[in-house]
Amino acid sequence: MPQLNPSPWFAILVFTWLVFLIVIPPKILAHKFPNEPASQATTTIKTEPWNWPWH
Repeated sequence: MPQLNPSPWFAILVFTWLVFLIVIPPKILAHKFPNEPASQATTTIKTEPWNWPWH
């Protein structure tokens, strides 16, 4: 039964993970985002308590 022979499948597994961990991340991280996120204002908004007319 060829499924029980681990030698070719283990090599395929190792090479696949090497591609996933070494080749693909630099390609993904090389993308540039066209719109950089703008920083939000640090001032806090003053909130008012709610008026519940029935309570």
